[in-house]
Amino acid sequence: MKSFKILLLLFLCVFVFSCKEQPLSTIIATDAGKVEGIQENGFMSFKGIPFAAPPVGDLRWKEPQPVKPWEGVIKADSFGPASPQAQKLRQSEDCLYINVWTPAKLASEKLPVMFWIHGGGYTAGAPLEPTYYGEKLTQKGVIYISVTYRLGPLGFLAHPELTAESPNKTSGNYGILDMIAGLKWVQKNITAFGGDPAKVTIFGESAGGAAVSILCASPLAKGLFVGAICESGGNFSPVEERNTLKGAENSGLEFMKNMGANSLAELRKMDVQKFFEIRGSFRPNVDGYVLTGDQYKLYEAGQYNDVNVIIGSNSDEGGMFVRQQIEPDAYKKGIKERYGDFADKFLALYPGDTKEQARYSSADMTRDSGFGWASWTWARLQSRTGKSNVFMYYFEQKQPEMPNMPFKLRGAPHAAEIKYVLQNIDEKRYGPEDIKLSETMATYWTNFAKYGDPNGENLPVWSAFTEQNTSYMYFNSNPAMGPVPNLSNLELFEEYYKFKRESK
Repeated sequence: MKSFKILLLLFLCVFVFSCKEQPLSTIIATDAGKVEGIQENGFMSFKGIPFAAPPVGDLRWKEPQPVKPWEGVIKADSFGPASPQAQKLRQSEDCLYINVWTPAKLASEKLPVMFWIHGGGYTAGAPLEPTYYGEKLTQKGVIYISVTYRLGPLGFLAHPELTAESPNKTSGNYGILDMIAGLKWVQKNITAFGGDPAKVTIFGESAGGAAVSILCASPLAKGLFVGAICESGGNFSPVEERNTLKGAENSGLEFMKNMGANSLAELRKMDVQKFFEIRGSFRPNVDGYVLTGDQYKLYEAGQYNDVNVIIGSNSDEGGMFVRQQIEPDAYKKGIKERYGDFADKFLALYPGDTKEQARYSSADMTRDSGFGWASWTWARLQSRTGKSNVFMYYFEQKQPEMPNMPFKLRGAPHAAEIKYVLQNIDEKRYGPEDIKLSETMATYWTNFAKYGDPNGENLPVWSAFTEQNTSYMYFNSNPAMGPVPNLSNLELFEEYYKFKRESK
């Protein structure tokens, strides 16, 4: 009898152990139901998993709601549609889907997770674009996730009626709330895909980078990630009236008027495509709920999610935004109208005595005000008030000429770094040094997701940014540390923005 009990105990131990070590299946149970992915070359992909209820009908302009549980198994073999937008992509208002690429062989592996947020000015873009495919990162031992969020008027329309019906008395930040809902889905479900919910890193570019910045400041995102990477983004400029909830509501009233609607009910019944026939500005607003205040001041006070960060920008960010020749007189007049008493200081750093000079100075102002200053400011404030690591970069790898650009690029344009980070380099257009740089950057990014520090073997040492050591990693053919790029320009914007804040 004793030997039988010993044999039974051994059998149970072997059975339990074997159950725990079962290979990860292509069919995985999420909190709402089962999904079936695809076994690919060294990883599995699960595309088009619903993470929230379709935001249609009465749920148009509502916070994301829980997805309705389903019976059976959903085929997760293709991307969900893009959020409606002017860009010609497969799209639908039913767009809240998440995509997972996992290299895990066992559910018990607890791999780090990288959660990508695409850019596009909060009005365009989608995970289904090949630019954002991230399966190559999985070869470095991380799970890659991309998420769709509502864009344009669907994602960022504020309106007094919407605020009144909201339980949180807010409106307009639905796209950011979608991202938060996606991160909550990760916390609930990623373990089943072989991931570790305690090792989530968010990263994004342009509007996606700015969204990363907002998530780092939002109390609603607290505890949902431990690291953040912002590529060409940031949300630290002085808050203007139009960026407050009240200002956004006024813009919403104007939008309703332009659409010929008399009520929110009428607006909810309209064909979504009509919303894109009229131009409008739709961005996140300081609503006291998702974003509680001026982000510069929040960081000064230490009121943010203190996580390890990588922050950076590109050397020719403004090149693709300033495509026309600018007359010198018109350029100087514009500087004087915009910057007032600061105009002479700006013209000294950004001269415009010829058409070409005015055009390039305008591009450089876009680079420094929209991207460089925000990155540098974030680093300075967090280094001063936080405890986590801050790593800064400047991407300056010269790119092949782009056929649709009327002017020659002087360095790395906006979004150029994405293909390097995600290792989607076109080997027909790029050379061996670009492929090597891509490998270096992807390794830095995935090391950061694993350890909270990008450094590792066979990599140039990337020093953390501090108030005493304000160095950046310069990404080019020979990555190395260097000084703050365009520092005098950034200091002028700091002086100007300080004046703007204090004059309110």
